[in-house]
Amino acid sequence: MFKNVAKYVALTTIGLSAVVPMVQVHAADSKRQNIVFWHSMTGQNQQAIERIVNDFNASQTKYQVTPEFQGQYVEALPKFLSVGGTSKAPDLFQSNEISTKQLSTSGMIEPMQTLIKKYKYSTKNLRKNILNYYTINGKLYSMPFNSSAPVLYYNKDAFKAAGIDDLPTSPTYEQVTAAAKKLKEKTGSAKLSILPYGWTFEELLANQNQTLVNNGNGRKKTATKATFNNKAGKNIMNWIKTNASAGTLVDYGTGANAGDTELSAFTSGQIDMFMNSSASLGNIKKNAKFNIGVTYLPRPEGTKANGVVIGGASIWMSKGKSTKVQKGAFEFLKFATSAKEQAQWSIDTGYFAVNTKSYDTKQLKDAFKETPILAAPVNQLKDTKINAASKGALITAMPKERVNTQNAMENVINGKDVDSELSKAEKQTTSDIKQANEQAGE
Repeated sequence: MFKNVAKYVALTTIGLSAVVPMVQVHAADSKRQNIVFWHSMTGQNQQAIERIVNDFNASQTKYQVTPEFQGQYVEALPKFLSVGGTSKAPDLFQSNEISTKQLSTSGMIEPMQTLIKKYKYSTKNLRKNILNYYTINGKLYSMPFNSSAPVLYYNKDAFKAAGIDDLPTSPTYEQVTAAAKKLKEKTGSAKLSILPYGWTFEELLANQNQTLVNNGNGRKKTATKATFNNKAGKNIMNWIKTNASAGTLVDYGTGANAGDTELSAFTSGQIDMFMNSSASLGNIKKNAKFNIGVTYLPRPEGTKANGVVIGGASIWMSKGKSTKVQKGAFEFLKFATSAKEQAQWSIDTGYFAVNTKSYDTKQLKDAFKETPILAAPVNQLKDTKINAASKGALITAMPKERVNTQNAMENVINGKDVDSELSKAEKQTTSDIKQANEQAGE
């Protein structure tokens, strides 16, 4: 199944090369209970999810899961909300992490906790800090499935050529900046990218044990205002400004393709340091022609690393489905998150295995042994402190918050005042939160 780590590192959540064999998803068997599963996986990830479906369908004779692609997350969510609570709703629905607040309060889903209790299922082998994101007031609302987190990537060969030591496991902003300055001295060019992206800001904030919004990051009760115009928020913006002012920072802007451009710039050697999803490691390893370094997310000097908020997506159960459909859907979810299936899913896609027992399997042990840098993202997740900051913010206005903070980051890169931009972003986010709460009747 897993013989060469090249198969593992050639895969990622975007731009995947064809390694997983094409799978054939068969039409529903009339003798079985059909389970409709809406998902947003494309390319290699779609093949990987269809492999899980086929494995489940072949493992028993009572149920037939039918996977149906519904577009990217931003396209699939409105589709679900338009049919949720009706007979047209799918039985299972995959959605990204920032839709958790909206879906959990929609009245259209059956909390996973209800099924866990009904079918006496134990979540003890599922990673706790991933479960925490989808847990509200002690109740798990959806089943974690494809999870990732941000890390810092750097070009070890470029560091060596510039006489720079490898970065430590948990580097500081100051160490990253010092390396960026030496790289510029050596090459004459800026070699660091801090992409203006709301997700990046959220993660850097959480790594300082600072919540994004009030009321325990919206988890004790509904959040009413943003809380990032403070020392932690300013640490991030001042770090960005320091590098922009020093000419060590490359700005790829906030456009739709900025992330892809940044990723390509790293693998082609145009930049030597950037932050990106752990699920991009396969793509980077496949395309980079140099030795890669992977560290935890950076933190300000004198601040202990708090850890990261989980990203990716989970699977939701529609409300109002028959007992037979519910049971079949839950059987599939148990299968999809089992140690064996999650190990292969991680190999096929680059996402974390959400089942802790997956890391005891031979294929993942071999992967980590052959390519030690694969361990850094997993170790960072293990070292993450469990608190309000690392659980992530629970607000419906998350997409708007990301626009507000990324605009502030971009403006600071372009010379605007840190205090003014951070204040403006926080005020706008608070306004967006209040508007979303009013629309939801909260």
